[in-house]
Amino acid sequence: MTPRGRPSRTAIHERLAQAVDELRRRLGGLPSPVEAQDIWTPIWHLEAHNSTALEGNTLVLREVEMLLSQGRAVGNKELKDYLEVRGYADAAQWVYAQAAEASEWCTGDVLTLTEVREVHRRLMTPVWEVAPHPMAGSDEGPGNWRRHNIQPFPGGMKPPPFPEIPTLIADWVAGIHEIRHDPSPIAEAVAARHAAFEQIHPFIDGNGRTGRLLVNLVFVRLGYPPAIVQKRDRSRYLTALNQADRGDPGALGELLARALLDNLHRFVMPAVAGPARALPLAALTTPEVTVRALRDAAERGRLRAIKDDRGQWQSSRNWVNAYVKTRQRRRKTPRIGVF
Repeated sequence: MTPRGRPSRTAIHERLAQAVDELRRRLGGLPSPVEAQDIWTPIWHLEAHNSTALEGNTLVLREVEMLLSQGRAVGNKELKDYLEVRGYADAAQWVYAQAAEASEWCTGDVLTLTEVREVHRRLMTPVWEVAPHPMAGSDEGPGNWRRHNIQPFPGGMKPPPFPEIPTLIADWVAGIHEIRHDPSPIAEAVAARHAAFEQIHPFIDGNGRTGRLLVNLVFVRLGYPPAIVQKRDRSRYLTALNQADRGDPGALGELLARALLDNLHRFVMPAVAGPARALPLAALTTPEVTVRALRDAAERGRLRAIKDDRGQWQSSRNWVNAYVKTRQRRRKTPRIGVF
């Protein structure tokens, strides 16, 4: 059951489809990293922080931002933690550039086998130079398939024997090519394939981080923003992965869809639209006003807003700023009492 006040899974997928359709029709689609560095930089800072934190990295967001923006290793953490974040951020930047621009690595396909290995190589090389996996052989370094069998995981999932990896990964990449024809909601289709990658577990280390980067390479290549799984959602994410392992990707798909919507509304649409363009209210929230407050203000005529062809309220950043100013003035105006 859906908690009271929380949109249903179906509603989330519908909202995502509508938001991406609006991004494409009215705003020209997802901007490239070269065109809009101010949009992409905070996204890959957040992704590098949260995706590595899911695996136990101890850097806080401020330390990640200082490391990536200024090259300064502030704090008193292990060198391994800084190199994990550095490697993830470098791989993420490469992923976004590959996804949004014409690439020598990919000629029309959604994903290639070469890209799978290159993502892992870029991700793992910095930390591997100081802290390689203790069980790794000389031929299991960054970008190379594992040559060890792996014990079953606590949830019961057992990765296949290592000799099967090349064939399984080739089949997995071929399945990615069919994602455009999958009748499932896009986030759920990608979720099923994300779980399948983690089941194969093709590398001796770094499979979770590689898998999440590949998810975002697919999303961006299909015109969606990246999906950032927040570290606070680690338990939900792992539970959803376990459910997907058993053939039900619904919960994982919903988690990814919510993450996509968050990045669309938080970073992409406001920056692409500019201050005068009408946007859904969810893309116009501020620290002072929630989407519910904006909706109430629109319905009462206090916020200048219009309804789209689906009957949903839209406003602009300029109109929201004007509403916030009038609301602040109303709060400051003293009330005259009757004595």
